[in-house]
Amino acid sequence: MRLVSVTSKRLGGRSRGFTLLELLVVLVILALLAGLVGPQVMKHVGESKTKTARLQIEEFSTALDVYRLETGRYPTSEEGLKALVDKPPTAENWAGPYLRKRVVPKDPWDRDYHYRSPGQNGAYDLYTLGADNAEGGEGESVDVVSWQ
Repeated sequence: MRLVSVTSKRLGGRSRGFTLLELLVVLVILALLAGLVGPQVMKHVGESKTKTARLQIEEFSTALDVYRLETGRYPTSEEGLKALVDKPPTAENWAGPYLRKRVVPKDPWDRDYHYRSPGQNGAYDLYTLGADNAEGGEGESVDVVSWQ
């Protein structure tokens, strides 16, 4: 007795494969997993953007402090963060650029950071309004500021 003939008799001459029902069950299981895992992944993506904004503001703060040490002042609101990479006409002793990449990065939501000098909360205010681009908010929409 050969194994091949036994297998052929069991299969009734039909080829092996998945039934439509088996495929639907697998798809339902995958959809359930995606429904459970997807929101958790998106939550971490939002958190990482907020952390990135905090790190960028810290980098700007360090560059602004070096700028002040060399020029005797922080850039004005009109000069903005651009003064960290391009010498303003009125800045004496400017020895920049003060940012490594020689470009002022946008926030993680692809918008410009807000810079005000003199600031309402210190020598300067540097902040981003988060994902919703509105003051206040929680989670991914929280404002990330330099004065806290």
